Amino acid sequence: MVMPLYDDAPLRHLKRPVANHALIVVNIAVFLLVQSEILGDPLTVMRGFAIIPRVLFGEASLADWIVGPPPALTLVTSLFFHSSLLHLASNLLFLYVFGDNVEDAMGSLHYVLFYLSCGVMSGVFYVYATPQSITPLVGASGAISGVCAAFLLLYPGATVTGFFPPLTMVMLPFWFITLADKSRPPLRRLLGLTPPLFSFHATGFLFVGAWIALQLVNASWGGGETHVAWMAHVGGIVAGLLLTPLFKRRRHKLLDRGPYGPPKAPPATEPAPPEQTGFDG
Repeated sequence: MVMPLYDDAPLRHLKRPVANHALIVVNIAVFLLVQSEILGDPLTVMRGFAIIPRVLFGEASLADWIVGPPPALTLVTSLFFHSSLLHLASNLLFLYVFGDNVEDAMGSLHYVLFYLSCGVMSGVFYVYATPQSITPLVGASGAISGVCAAFLLLYPGATVTGFFPPLTMVMLPFWFITLADKSRPPLRRLLGLTPPLFSFHATGFLFVGAWIALQLVNASWGGGETHVAWMAHVGGIVAGLLLTPLFKRRRHKLLDRGPYGPPKAPPATEPAPPEQTGFDG
C-alpha cells in the first residue's frame, strides 16, 4: 500500500487543526495506556471495548471478567483502540495528512462530529456485513476512511506526496549512500524525499481515488488471509461521501480543483477576522 507524507492544500480558516491533533493524541494515549498493562491484559481490555457483531446483536456475551461499555457504545469506543504499533502508526499517518484540511473545510466541531459519525457508520456497515462474526474489531480505520473520502471531495486538485513502503525498505541501505553527498546539507540528505526513498506526487483525486479502489477490491475479494476489516473501510468511505456535503462549510466548494495558494491576508486597515472553529452559519 502507498502511504501519504503531506499535501499542499493550505489551511484557510483555522490557524491550527486542534481537533485533528486532539484525536491523534487521544489515540496515542489510549494505545500507550492499554499496552502498559495497567488495566490488565491488552487483548482482554480491547475485547471489552471492541465491536463484536454477535455480541452487538445479543446472540453472544462476553465473559464476566471482561470490562466494557454496553455493546451499542462499542461502535464509538472501538475507534480509539489499536491492536499494534503498526496499526496505530498507519492510521494516524493518514489522519495527520488529510484530517487537518478536512477540519479546516468543516470547522472543528463539525469535523469531530463527522469523524465520529463516519466511524459509527463504518461499524454498522461491518456488523451487518458479518453478523455471525465473533472477531473483535478495533481501530480508527473506518473513521479515517471517511476523512479520506472527504478529502477527495474537498481537495481533488491538491498535490499529495507519498511513498511505497516495501520498495523504500528494500532500498533503505542504498539511501544512506546519499549521506556521502556533500552538495546538500546533512539533514536534507538524511530526511529529503529523494530516491531511493521513492517518493511520488499525485493529485488528491488520483491518490485517494486509487486508495478507495483498493479498499473496494479487497472487500469484494474477501481480503484474503489478512486481519483487515475491509468492509468497515468501505462503510467509512460511503459515510464520508454522503456526509461531507452536510458537514462542510457553506462557502467551501465540493470538487474544488484549486489552485491552492496561501490564504489571502486581510487588508492592513481592517483587523484580521477571528479564528472560526465551530459551526459555519
